[in-house]
Amino acid sequence: MPRIALYPGSFDPVTNGHLDVVQHAVTLCDRLIVAVAVHPGKKSLFSTDERLEMLKEVCAPIAKSAGCAFEASTYDNLTVTAARAAGATIMIRGLRDGTDLDYEMQLAGMNQTMAPEVHTVFVPASPAVRPITATLVRQIAGMGGDFSAFVPPSIAAKLKAKFAS
Repeated sequence: MPRIALYPGSFDPVTNGHLDVVQHAVTLCDRLIVAVAVHPGKKSLFSTDERLEMLKEVCAPIAKSAGCAFEASTYDNLTVTAARAAGATIMIRGLRDGTDLDYEMQLAGMNQTMAPEVHTVFVPASPAVRPITATLVRQIAGMGGDFSAFVPPSIAAKLKAKFAS
């Protein structure tokens, strides 16, 4: 039975922190689904389609080099429901610090009650990417700062173009 993992998030934009989690996740599963959460009431910098394209561009090569199948998709319901629908038995969650751990432990407990067959796997961020958040990247980019150390070069170009318009 193939090990299918779901890595959910907003990915607005994809950061080096996200890629760090993907690099670890592809070693844990046969198929990795990176799922963009779509919240109609939440305003995103990048459209859902743009985020899907960015994920395919930067994550698919990582998965391919690890021999892991890759898919980028969306969902607009509970994350655990999306995991079930995808046939995932593993949910990947990245952790930067203790604050993330506290919040993620609550989610994992709730998800385990709703879907005991979906196991949450916490992936600790590598030290170099621990401070990176998509929110901070957007703020730095919006104020004209240098965010190039926090995102892949192709994503940096997309951010520059977004804020130039």
